[in-house]
Amino acid sequence: MPSSEDEIVLDWEGVVDGLNLQTSRTSERLNQIDRVRANGIGDHIALPQLAGISGIPFPQQDGLCTRFATEIILRHDPREQRATATIIPHVSRTEEAKTLLSGLRRHIHDFTELPAIIEAATNLMGVRGNGADIDAPAFSADVLRLELVGHTGLHLTIVDLPGLISVSEVEEDVELVEQLVDSYLENPRTIILAVVPASSDRARHYDPAGYRTVGIITKPDLINAGTETRIARLASNLDRTKLNLGFFLVKNPSPAELQKGITISDRRRAEVDFFSAETWKSQHMDPSRIGTDNLRMFLQDLLDSHIERELPRVREDVQRLLNATNDELVDLGMERSTPNQIRVYLTRISSDFHNVVKAGIEGAYAGRDAIFFHVNRNDISIRLRAAIHSENEEFAAYMRQQSVKRKVVADEDLDTAEAEEDQLLVTDDQMMSWIRKIYKQTRGRELPGNYNFALLTELFHVQSERWQNISRRHVEDVVSLVARFIQSALAFIVKDSKVRQSLMKTIKVTLDTNARDAYEELDKLLQDEACHPITYNHYYTDNIQKARLDRSKRALEVTMGDAIREDRHDKPRVSNSQVEIDRLLSSLQERVIVDMTELACVEAKSDLAAYYKVAMKSFVDNVCRQVIEKHILAKLQNVFNPLTVSTYNDQDLLHLATESPEICNRRAEALRLQEALEQSLHDLGV
Repeated sequence: MPSSEDEIVLDWEGVVDGLNLQTSRTSERLNQIDRVRANGIGDHIALPQLAGISGIPFPQQDGLCTRFATEIILRHDPREQRATATIIPHVSRTEEAKTLLSGLRRHIHDFTELPAIIEAATNLMGVRGNGADIDAPAFSADVLRLELVGHTGLHLTIVDLPGLISVSEVEEDVELVEQLVDSYLENPRTIILAVVPASSDRARHYDPAGYRTVGIITKPDLINAGTETRIARLASNLDRTKLNLGFFLVKNPSPAELQKGITISDRRRAEVDFFSAETWKSQHMDPSRIGTDNLRMFLQDLLDSHIERELPRVREDVQRLLNATNDELVDLGMERSTPNQIRVYLTRISSDFHNVVKAGIEGAYAGRDAIFFHVNRNDISIRLRAAIHSENEEFAAYMRQQSVKRKVVADEDLDTAEAEEDQLLVTDDQMMSWIRKIYKQTRGRELPGNYNFALLTELFHVQSERWQNISRRHVEDVVSLVARFIQSALAFIVKDSKVRQSLMKTIKVTLDTNARDAYEELDKLLQDEACHPITYNHYYTDNIQKARLDRSKRALEVTMGDAIREDRHDKPRVSNSQVEIDRLLSSLQERVIVDMTELACVEAKSDLAAYYKVAMKSFVDNVCRQVIEKHILAKLQNVFNPLTVSTYNDQDLLHLATESPEICNRRAEALRLQEALEQSLHDLGV
């Protein structure tokens, strides 16, 4: 409260009477809006307001317009009476300039002090013509805020905007004013009062559809004689510039009258007398569209309906912003400034991370984290078990179809078939030629028709030499797949990118260790395959017997065909005569392999195929079980879990998850906004 010697003598009655946009219903709505605005929500959500009119007796100079926006905040409080003037710096200002401008705070005791306050504000803003450099802008994007608290009778915020200038030769000035005005008028909940001097050719408005713009034509006393008809057409909404809410024609006091201190009643009388002159009566205008009092009544009804219509939408916007703010706070997580806070935070996220990883390994995609396992763009890497199955199946299929060093193809396909990396395509004859060569190099004490065990060993080692590269690529693919899964899981659980990167570095050390163990296990498997062949799988003997039976069957089919075709009429004919039986036996005898080397090589080829098939299947299973499952997947759940967090010392914790100043500021702002939004919902009756 001001002291007795600083008693405020503001003309509250004149201010309220000059506005007078209040009914009992509007009063409560305006109070609600003002409480929401006082919560700071107006910076985030468009609130209903009037832009372009005020009842404050600003000093006026003929030919000049306001150089910056002025916010007039009226607050009703019979227990207190105060008035202050401050500057709200524009966001484009430097921090130094913001501090300088924000330093202005003047207590107003009488409206006669306004000229000095406005001059001080314009000097600080550096507006041209007020002590500033000649190259300084003529208008400022900063805002002068006048807060009037006392027996005002209402709570209301009004914005008095600079008029659009068309006489300036400086393009930057015009653009600055347009941007400043647009920053207010683009608010869809602002009722625009477009004040147009009667000497202007057209109304400038910012509401394309004209649903929220009221045209106010001023200074009719300054027009040239004989132009009243043109002004009357504009006021009657018959000109090219039309507004759904129409126009009003008013006469304001001249600067000289304001300087003399014209009263409200004298102002009304002068306006009535002016428009009662014959020059205006003869225009036959709608009398309800003439005069300040009619404008006030119209705006009162307009404000009532405007607020009633917009308040439900304001509530929706507040609730929507509150939901988004709550989500942001969830994303930011708990405060992390001390080791204990960080340990609690990391324990919580490590538990969530552990559950996601476990679900991914077990293939439980429909649990509480089902949203994480939603497949997007056919990338199933987040469904880890499914992705591992797919990789293993591709590995098994490739090993089955393409893993041999020498692949036998038909003679006619040799020139067109494509070999895999480090693979040779050969015909059956070429394959047999290679086996004969190795057979001769591995002869031992075995009898003719048999082969040394070293032959099968050497043949198998050559045929399986591509296994190393194939299996290593498979393990690399799985390691890469797991890394992508871990990154996705961290991104889902940890919203702070800095913490996520720190944790990924720590987890990667463990993943690299697991991968190294997997490669070492793979090397052991490959070393086992480099030893002499050994198996007790009965499929090996089954495959050999099947191959020999197939070979005998093919020989019998050829022999029977040859015997039957020897009929003199070249027709199929078989009988049990001794002659034909002798002929069949003779044909079979011709098919018997008498070359012991050829016999050994044919048997070696069959044995190689049988053993390769059994060994390849075992190798695939061992890679999937002993390498991938044992060293990569089984250890994955423990790369980051609550037990891991318990081993971190204070330094580790601070290094891993201390939040940045930006995060601290974001959380503080979000908490303040959350509180303001919750209070605003309460103020709006939600």
